[in-house]
Amino acid sequence: MHVTHIFAHRGYKAAFPENTMKAFSEAEKAGADGIELDVQMAKDGSLVVIHDEKVDRTTDGSGFVKDFTLSELRRLDAGFHGADSAKEPIPALREVLDWVSGTELFCNIELKNGVFPYKGMEEMVVSMVREFNLSERIILSSFNHYSIVYCSRIAPEIEIAPLLAEGLYMPWIYAESIGAKGFHPHYRAAKDEIILASNEHGIKIRPYTVNSELELERLFKVDCSAVITDDPVKARKIKRKAKQA
Repeated sequence: MHVTHIFAHRGYKAAFPENTMKAFSEAEKAGADGIELDVQMAKDGSLVVIHDEKVDRTTDGSGFVKDFTLSELRRLDAGFHGADSAKEPIPALREVLDWVSGTELFCNIELKNGVFPYKGMEEMVVSMVREFNLSERIILSSFNHYSIVYCSRIAPEIEIAPLLAEGLYMPWIYAESIGAKGFHPHYRAAKDEIILASNEHGIKIRPYTVNSELELERLFKVDCSAVITDDPVKARKIKRKAKQA
């Protein structure tokens, strides 16, 4: 029987500003087993933790991440922009990995290089993961499967997992074929029989973004490897109930 891990999607996103140190530290306090985050590249080649190619949705700035330097990005507020909310900077990947290295958490790094193929991103991520001795606890995922296969070639010790927006026929075979130990499908594409077959083939399946009580319950009962959720607190409550049933 698998222990189903809980990964906090962009940190504890349900209650704190996504992809900020606050969201990550609160996810750890909430008892998440891991965090999921997104990486883009700034103008000066720095790796920064932000989901969108533009800063508009999650900060008080506007424009493409790639057109700002790290210090310019750090001046933006990635908090909730309310009068009473504390200012939250966009974290550098280095800062997050430094923090993760002092915890027990797993960390799923999503390479956001599908729109802009950031040159050298893979090498930089890999060398940073190695620098903080985190190879055992990192999963590199992306919708850009060429990118993670390249990561696997240069760093076979770091786990890779392709992201899948749609259902795929026998996805465990596809995962094996690219040297991935798991895959991350949209939860609608993670049918029970797919999970059971993946488990049988020793391939981990971590669906995203699972927030509904019914879906969480189903995935815990079928012994999914992990769920990626915005609300680790809710997920833990449901996991306790599901495991007792």
